[in-house]
Amino acid sequence: MGVLDRLSTRTMNGSELSLALGRDLASGVVRTSFGMASSDRPRILSKEFYARETVRVAKNLLGKQLVRVKGRVRMIGRIVEVEAYRGSDDPASHAFHGLTLRNAPMFGEPGRAYIYFTYGNHYCLNITTHERGTPGAVLVRAIEPLEGISVMRRLRPNVPELALTNGPGKLTKALGIDKSLNEVDMTKPGPLFVMNAEEAHFKIGQSTRIGIRVGKDRLWRFYVSGSRHVSRGWPV
Repeated sequence: MGVLDRLSTRTMNGSELSLALGRDLASGVVRTSFGMASSDRPRILSKEFYARETVRVAKNLLGKQLVRVKGRVRMIGRIVEVEAYRGSDDPASHAFHGLTLRNAPMFGEPGRAYIYFTYGNHYCLNITTHERGTPGAVLVRAIEPLEGISVMRRLRPNVPELALTNGPGKLTKALGIDKSLNEVDMTKPGPLFVMNAEEAHFKIGQSTRIGIRVGKDRLWRFYVSGSRHVSRGWPV
């Protein structure tokens, strides 16, 4: 029995999760926060997963599980909507005009959180892609809440269930994600990472990205077709 098996009967905080995974990795057994071997249960997506072309990574993130560990609480949501943003060939991207202090994470290591404040109102969570030096990031637009829903509701009260996390600003508020998590390594146990969920069959829809004025010819918004948890008012 691994360390996580012994801790799985209660909620773990970030330090316990990191320690438990580290001990099991040292023993040669990759285990997850669900307390089972990786062959049976999801595992954290690796740096290699993200070190690929941005549009491909965006599509592959659909159906995966976004995990937020906040104190002694764990919140999980299934990713159902994303958008891809590239570099100099993408006029809608923050990286279109080159490297700046704000967009520096897009040029850095793959699998890092790129979080920024927008419209003077909310934060957006992106995950960086490509090898270091080549800019790219995937915006996580919407998730389907799976675990820790009561905590999400406390963080974002008085909203209908389907509106809890069906937008980039909504999900960051519901998960307690802010600029303090910018550049966090999402390829290892910590406050924020993505798990490779069990295989699920679904149809991928695509459209132009939401809220942009340029680059509308690029259909780089991808979503789980038929999901009730994607952005309201857009094709599902």
